[in-house]
Amino acid sequence: MTNSFRLPDLGEGLTEAELISWSVKVGDTIALNQVIAEVETAKASVELPSPFAGTVTALRADEGSTVQVGSVIIEVSDGSTEIVTEEPAEKEERVPVLVGYGVAGEGVSRRGNRRPAAPASPPPSNGRPLASPPVRFVAKQQGIDLADVSATGAHGEVTRDDLAAYTERDTAPVSGTVKNETRTPIKGVRKHTAAAMVSSAFTAPHVTEFITVDVTPSVELLEKLRGTKHFRDIKLTPLALVAKALLVALRSNPSLNSEWDEQNQEIVTKNYVNLGIAAATPRGLMVPNIKDAHTLGLKDVAHALTELTVTAKEGKTGQADLADGTITITNVGVFGVDSGTPILNPGEAAILCFGAIRRQPWEFEGEIALRSVTTLSLSFDHRLVDGEQGSRFLADIASILADPMNLVALA
Repeated sequence: MTNSFRLPDLGEGLTEAELISWSVKVGDTIALNQVIAEVETAKASVELPSPFAGTVTALRADEGSTVQVGSVIIEVSDGSTEIVTEEPAEKEERVPVLVGYGVAGEGVSRRGNRRPAAPASPPPSNGRPLASPPVRFVAKQQGIDLADVSATGAHGEVTRDDLAAYTERDTAPVSGTVKNETRTPIKGVRKHTAAAMVSSAFTAPHVTEFITVDVTPSVELLEKLRGTKHFRDIKLTPLALVAKALLVALRSNPSLNSEWDEQNQEIVTKNYVNLGIAAATPRGLMVPNIKDAHTLGLKDVAHALTELTVTAKEGKTGQADLADGTITITNVGVFGVDSGTPILNPGEAAILCFGAIRRQPWEFEGEIALRSVTTLSLSFDHRLVDGEQGSRFLADIASILADPMNLVALA
């Protein structure tokens, strides 16, 4: 008997996913709950376990393709012979359900009647170009369609040398109307991010304010702390101190940690802080958050930032890490950028932009001295935060960084 596995609902109402890679091939014998594929949704990368044991008879989706929830992606034979008998129309049907997922695609009503599922798209008749997984990865990173590359491999596969030759040809000088362009499909995290940012920009009335501050005392404090036994094994960065300053400033400025509930026409002030950190990852911009960051001291904040960053860069950020953020920091200083006007993470009232720390001439104690200076900018939703509240919040953060002893006074 052949069992068809449909792409399940991976959570939060997502309707599609990109099939990143298969972990099995036709003819493989697989066990129950064995990982068969990796898919990427708008939220996170997910490994799919098989709800069936048996022999893979067909793969119904190509790597790199976008698959709709409910579409058949793989067929598995359990080796038995299917016996067809007439059954009462009202008999309850069992549908394989993966732990943590909803019923895959077609769904079952309370009475057990199966709802028809949309037919899966058939695979291309001419098949996909042959190439090893490493070559496919390189091609994907460079935005190259393997179908456009001349294959010279012994078995007709595209090799690394073929990719190099294609790239050299594609970047050669052009004349006439030929355009030297690379087109990359918009999907996965980048597609979700683009939609979310457009929605945020045109839904929440953004206001951005700036402040430039001498953070020399903070830089000096960090150097001292790094030399203590408490921070010996902790990566202590300026971002950790900025994050702690923001958390302390929120105590006096709770409106910056709120949400606009359009449906109920209410302002929801959060009594907890899930601090989002905008991160550039191989999958695009993501904003994982530190849960209950308001309960953490500087050492724990620094440790959490390190874990969050490593997880994001490795592409292992999960859906839970991205959900329920309440306020965000974006650190453009790591790119050598001084400031910016960041767009709010959807559903949040504010986002703080932390610019590069530069040594520059600055007035200090009545004289010109070389000091460590940075610019902070704060974008906020003017429905939730008025100008005075936003200004006080930004000024409080700057005050803490200018004199980190305020962490003790305000904590």
